[in-house]
Amino acid sequence: MISTSLFSFFGRPLPLPTSIRIALCILLLAGAGSLRAQEPGPGSVDLAVTYSGERSLKANTQENFWMQGGSIELGAKIWRTWSIVAGVSGAHTGSIGSSGVPLSLVTTTFGPRYRWYINRRVSLYGQGLAGETNGFRSLFPTPAGVQTGANGFAAQVGGGVDFALSDRIAVRVLDAAWSHTQLPNATDNVQNNLRLGAGLVLRFAR
Repeated sequence: MISTSLFSFFGRPLPLPTSIRIALCILLLAGAGSLRAQEPGPGSVDLAVTYSGERSLKANTQENFWMQGGSIELGAKIWRTWSIVAGVSGAHTGSIGSSGVPLSLVTTTFGPRYRWYINRRVSLYGQGLAGETNGFRSLFPTPAGVQTGANGFAAQVGGGVDFALSDRIAVRVLDAAWSHTQLPNATDNVQNNLRLGAGLVLRFAR
């Protein structure tokens, strides 16, 4: 389930990672630039809230598992059909495979998005995002021992389909992405997940 507070995940307050601070600064600058550079029009800024499930593609336990969570993405149009996007996503599982070890992740990413308009209502988008992931309430083996939290690089490549109900509201019919993280796991310190989601998009004119 999506937390009721963006910075509180499963009842625990979380510090803002450095990457999300950088992402928000870039997004604000890009949005300010688009206000001056383009003619007024609907949909120049969008806010997407999605529910998602993540299927592990490779686990050091040799057992794939599902995580559930959600994400919030803020996008600002910068030129024609190009936007810059910043997002925060959270995911949780009660057990990594049959190990009984839980895992919670909060990932912050930002990067470019390109959108194709099929018609007035249907549009497709593709995006490549990078940032940082924060793992906690789990076990992360390191040369110095086992720790309950860790930070690492994160990247997401994917896209989806939006169906516009009006100029201001759209349904995100599908959001699909390959999610790559680098957290300690006693093998190669790499995790790859397939993320599938759907949700609601609010669009704002300048």
